[in-house]
Amino acid sequence: MAMSEEHKAALARGRRESKAIKAYLEAISIPKRKGRPVTPESLEAKIVGLDERIRNEANPLARVDLIQARIDAQTALDEMTAVVDLDALEQGFVKHAAPYSERKGITWPAWREAGVPATVLNAAGVKRTRNA
Repeated sequence: MAMSEEHKAALARGRRESKAIKAYLEAISIPKRKGRPVTPESLEAKIVGLDERIRNEANPLARVDLIQARIDAQTALDEMTAVVDLDALEQGFVKHAAPYSERKGITWPAWREAGVPATVLNAAGVKRTRNA
């Protein structure tokens, strides 16, 4: 049985909503690390130090461990310095959150617990429930 155009459009709308909401939630949910803060400068210094240690390491097993540590540090640096347009992600959330919430039964308190600011929920038109 073929899907109707209406059903196809509803599926496409759901995918767009889910994608926009997930991207925003991922952007605001970056976990905080314990301990000393990791900065781009500290990662760059670590990479320089690892490069020096790799050049001077005679043990091939130790060298490959250092190479992997440098790759991991470079990946962390790349992720840290990637530009995220939080305003655009927030606009996508605001556009889709109310219909998504209604369709999925997601309440104001659930969004708040997930870290979405009240101002963003208000802008999105997500309705407060009696319990919120």
